[in-house]
Amino acid sequence: MAKNLVTYCVVHQPRRVRLPARVIPPGTSPKDMAEYLFDDGMDRHYFEKVARWCYHPATDMFLDMLDNGFKLGLGFSVSFLIQMRRWDRRLANRFRKLVAHENCELVGVEPYHSLAFAIDIDLFRSEMKRGKDYAEEFFDKEITITDTTEMSVNNEIYFALVKDGYRAMVMDGRQWVMEWRRPTRLYQHAGRPLALLCRHHELSDDVGYRFSNRTWSGYPLKADTYARHLAEAEGDFVFIGWDYETFGEHHNVDTGIFQFMQRLPEELRRQGVESLLPSEAVARYSGSMNELPLPEFGSTWAGSGGMEFFLGNTSQQAIFRLMHSVLNKAKLTGKPALLDLALWLLQSDNLHLIQWAGKTGSEADVSAYFTPDEWWELGGDRILFEQQNVYKNFIHAMDDHV
Repeated sequence: MAKNLVTYCVVHQPRRVRLPARVIPPGTSPKDMAEYLFDDGMDRHYFEKVARWCYHPATDMFLDMLDNGFKLGLGFSVSFLIQMRRWDRRLANRFRKLVAHENCELVGVEPYHSLAFAIDIDLFRSEMKRGKDYAEEFFDKEITITDTTEMSVNNEIYFALVKDGYRAMVMDGRQWVMEWRRPTRLYQHAGRPLALLCRHHELSDDVGYRFSNRTWSGYPLKADTYARHLAEAEGDFVFIGWDYETFGEHHNVDTGIFQFMQRLPEELRRQGVESLLPSEAVARYSGSMNELPLPEFGSTWAGSGGMEFFLGNTSQQAIFRLMHSVLNKAKLTGKPALLDLALWLLQSDNLHLIQWAGKTGSEADVSAYFTPDEWWELGGDRILFEQQNVYKNFIHAMDDHV
């Protein structure tokens, strides 16, 4: 029976591209190109919306829970931290208080939530260091455990993080990756010391995905029931992973999600379940790590758990090819400002938001939900066309800088 619980949340907001695409006039300086590529007004609109319904109340909720003995690992994309610094300093101070709590651990995250790992492994390593340095400076707390983009992991990602000295990384414990193994144990790969914390996919999604689904057989999920399910899981510990936006955004306040969470610490105590920080679980179980072969093609917690979530249709594949082009062209210019813009355009969100193209079903529905309402006014085909033009226009605008 798993009498230990490790909980992790990631906080992220993307930098959304501007649609319809705008031609960048010849002679535009690198520092002035961003306004043609990205829609800061849209970003602020969605940031303030989510801050009102999720970030402020969820942070207050977690502060109360941590005071009540609950423990939390928390990761932030630099994309989110930049937006918060610009638009909500009060929220920044609340998050700093949360992260400073002795029952909270800061976890590393890829800074822009990008697909650098799939294009250039050395770039991925430098970006992961940049994200770590930025978050450590922002919160004045050390990072030893890391996430990637959407919990993406494969053989070379693992070895890249081994070289960079992390104690552990998080991944999704999908059955196709775990095979006969349970996600409720600590693992390593190829005999290396980097520990693997495997997210319990089903128990995580009971809250993160299914909580407000009235057609789900487990609805309504109560805190005592959930605590019992956690306690009854076989293994050493249950590792739960959620988007921070689960609380108030994916499931709004009327679903009872906040009351559910506020009851959870007490119900965990009733079941004899101890909350652990990610690093505490690693310290406790690192002496008995089991071997977990990692897939070459990569796993993720998005969609069905494979890279096809990002590259499963021709529109995504076209954008992915354009991601290579903008990065290579920016490297040719040798200008840091242009390279930074290219890195922003590598955000996985730009593939996530068009996962619906040519598809139906729950994954397509989730992707369509995250696609900005303003874009849908263009129509589906025009969204795909204009998104490609954003990348093409930037490639041509760099001609004068090579």
